[in-house]
Amino acid sequence: MSPKRSLILAGGGIKVAFQAGVLQVWLDEAGLKFDHVDAASGGVFNLAMLCQGMNGTEIADAWRRTDPKEGISVNAKELIKLLYAESLFTIDAYRKNVFPVWGLDWTKIQQSQLEASFNVFNFSRKEVEVLAPAQMNEDFLVACVSLPMWFPPVRINGQTYIDSVYMTDANIDEAIRRGADELWVIWTVSDKDEWHPGFVATYFQIIETSADGHYKASLKRIAENNAAIAAGQRGEYGRHIEVKELKADVALHYLVDLSKDRMTEAVNLGVKRGREWCREQGIPLPNEGHDYPVDVHEAHTTLSFTETMKGHVGFGAADFESGAAQGRKDHNDLSVHLTVMVDGVNRFVTRPEHDATITGTVSCKALGGKREVSEGHFNLFVDQTNASQKRMLYRLFFTDANDRKLTLTGFKEIRDDPGFDLWKDTTTLFMNILEGHIPEGEDAGATRIASGIITIHLFDFLHQLTTFRTTGPTLADRASAMARFGRLFLGKLWDAYGRGVLSTSPF
Repeated sequence: MSPKRSLILAGGGIKVAFQAGVLQVWLDEAGLKFDHVDAASGGVFNLAMLCQGMNGTEIADAWRRTDPKEGISVNAKELIKLLYAESLFTIDAYRKNVFPVWGLDWTKIQQSQLEASFNVFNFSRKEVEVLAPAQMNEDFLVACVSLPMWFPPVRINGQTYIDSVYMTDANIDEAIRRGADELWVIWTVSDKDEWHPGFVATYFQIIETSADGHYKASLKRIAENNAAIAAGQRGEYGRHIEVKELKADVALHYLVDLSKDRMTEAVNLGVKRGREWCREQGIPLPNEGHDYPVDVHEAHTTLSFTETMKGHVGFGAADFESGAAQGRKDHNDLSVHLTVMVDGVNRFVTRPEHDATITGTVSCKALGGKREVSEGHFNLFVDQTNASQKRMLYRLFFTDANDRKLTLTGFKEIRDDPGFDLWKDTTTLFMNILEGHIPEGEDAGATRIASGIITIHLFDFLHQLTTFRTTGPTLADRASAMARFGRLFLGKLWDAYGRGVLSTSPF
């Protein structure tokens, strides 16, 4: 008999936009089926859409269409009470502006045949209530995400309801009670070892404490149960429970976000990580897509700029630093003069790869002087496993004076180390020269002939700022393209260096 699967749509505020991208992959591209779906906090939004019959891509597209600014409604009448205000905001704008964009249909939701459980905290009774689709309505949906202080509690039938996150952000016990043998969890609540001061940071760090703490306690119980089963004992649950977890650190704040581009990027990151996860798990993707659907802006715009980096390279060097030192000693200078072309700014800012093409030259006397780049690829601020750490990636194909194929591959490491390191991080390229034209992902098997470090010097950077150009149908489109690129650039820097103000950029 096939194992019974429960899909756990854990909370995470609007980080669940990432969860929607994963659903596109799991449900549509992999064709996975689930016997039960549980949701808490922000995950209830995705479960509501699932209950009304939307597929994974339709749910992901709903989030791609979502403008977070449209969901903001200040609780003005309460703010005059200052410290005694019931909440800072309301969810009225979500009811009026966002739910219609998602097309929520309560008749369909209540008639759903999906075995589903929505979690809400009944403050009057001090207990989590688990609601079936037939019991749900818009007020209960709002109650499921009503974080105290941010949003007012919802009063239904004389009872007071709030978000269940302080008790559970993933009701694993409910899934196991319903007979689940496999728990497929999408988890986006941060578990980074970072503590920042301030009201907003402290509030959500308390949320993380509760959510991660309860979740890890559940996983520990499952591990102990499985160990007992393996030892021939009954265990707490009486059967082996398999946990299949897709966890991600998503560069989107739980609540404070104003960027439609960033929201769409989070969805697309979910698609990207979902595909990678399925491949790692050996899960086939017979209906895998080739790109990310739905444009935020339809006008086609381009953006370009030039960049010059100079430094030294050491042939046969073991690492970047020794290569640069050897190159300086041997007078092996290397410079690149590159033009980065973004063909489609919408595509660039909403794709997690942030990929563009490069043309230009690589100049090194030992390689035959100035050599044309025959093909070049650039990625701006690619999130690493820890979303506060990013990389700029370069891959340049060229040939030396003897027509030997070579690849210059390099990265800039964007991370907040002690001291002021933003300038150094964004201007320093750690590079290798490999034999052959080596595609992405195949560097480990390539022959490295040289390593070194090249940097953008101050006057070259000042010149670079004068080289930005955009194209588009109208002046407004061209201005929008420049603004969106600028917000992306500054926002990603905020993610790395501004976390003491807010954990991720709101722009």
